[in-house]
Amino acid sequence: MLKIGCHLSASDGYLAMGKTAVRIGANTFAFFTRNPRGGAAKQIKEADAAAFLSLAKEEGLSMLVAHSPYTLNPCSSDAHLREFAKNTMRDDLVRMEYTPGNYYNFHPGCHTGQGAEAGISEVAELLNEILTPEQSTVVLIETMSGKGSEIGKTFQEIREILDRVERKEKVGVCLDTCHIWDAGYDVRDDLNGVLDEFDAVIGLSNLRAIHLNDSMNEKGAKKDRHAKIGEGKIGMEALVRVINHEKLHALPFILETPTDDDGHKIEIEKLKNTYTWKS
Repeated sequence: MLKIGCHLSASDGYLAMGKTAVRIGANTFAFFTRNPRGGAAKQIKEADAAAFLSLAKEEGLSMLVAHSPYTLNPCSSDAHLREFAKNTMRDDLVRMEYTPGNYYNFHPGCHTGQGAEAGISEVAELLNEILTPEQSTVVLIETMSGKGSEIGKTFQEIREILDRVERKEKVGVCLDTCHIWDAGYDVRDDLNGVLDEFDAVIGLSNLRAIHLNDSMNEKGAKKDRHAKIGEGKIGMEALVRVINHEKLHALPFILETPTDDDGHKIEIEKLKNTYTWKS
């Protein structure tokens, strides 16, 4: 069975997200742990979380991919911004235990002039401070497009972060098809080559989820502008190869395409119709 969903609004709580997922044909989904542009987190209601867990069991919803706010910069040259990112992510991981056993995805951030090596070190240090042996959530480092001074634009940079993390069982990677395309990886015409490189550098055993997005840009543009499935430079055929690849087909796929819930419903149905693996 294809495990596929999209980003849903968390403003009305877990149960509302679960019902929306069922309505649009999703069996997983992503959500921001708090306002993606910043702000305090909304209080979680235990009854709402419990009702969602009941619905999730009944409807087969699993492997959610929560997302940290875009405003966090774990490797900023500004110590106050790094501290803010650390405190926010630590709080988010506590909140994630209301829906245990899922994923928490984050952007490794921008080194803002201090250099990639320093940025990599800062991200790893932050993870070493917030990861605990008790948590059930696996934290995912997202592959990035390389705009500005972003960390994570190459597989090697992500490997260097992973190498420095002490609790390696608590971390993994989320591969974004738009991001790696914009970073210069040819996911359209050389998917096998990209995956071989990923395996050699990071290890496919560390790949836990995929953000399935088309791109408005040419390969290597380093701009990060998502397109609807089949309407960008990667294209429908290439993204179908991604979901059906023998090394990827069992992962959760999250759409972050520029459309609404009904648009995602259409994309989900299209992708389900092209999925050839049998459960």
